[in-house]
Amino acid sequence: MRNISLNGRRNILATSPEESLLIMLEISHPDLTSPVRIVNDTQDLVSQGLTFSSCPFAITLPDDAEGQLPQATLQVDNVDQALMGWLEVSRGGQGAKCRILMVSEATPNIRELDMLLDLTSISANNLTVSAQLGFVNTLGRSAVAKTFNPQSAPGLW
Repeated sequence: MRNISLNGRRNILATSPEESLLIMLEISHPDLTSPVRIVNDTQDLVSQGLTFSSCPFAITLPDDAEGQLPQATLQVDNVDQALMGWLEVSRGGQGAKCRILMVSEATPNIRELDMLLDLTSISANNLTVSAQLGFVNTLGRSAVAKTFNPQSAPGLW
């Protein structure tokens, strides 16, 4: 599920890591001409030729618990009206994808973690925008739009 590099694992598990890891987000949506790229830092960051704008946010990475789909939570301060405008136009971000990237400050071009999740739900208030990230449960959905059972087609039974 998660492909974390050996260096990334060492850094996460260390009690006092030599270098800090930065979390970057890349949010894409069919209504966006280019993805929104932000980094949880106080200054912009260039990684693999792409600029990630500084923006403080809180994120809980998904766990690998057995028997459930991985879920992550994201919370961003609601300081930009452009974000709210995009949420209204995109019907609450329906169909958006969020790519979670983790890099070391010293080597921003080497990705320690790269994970793509669906934006499953968004809620907003005057102070924050919160989102649930995960995977759409395609295996739990019906394969066809209409099924025949005693309630929908009583003449067949």
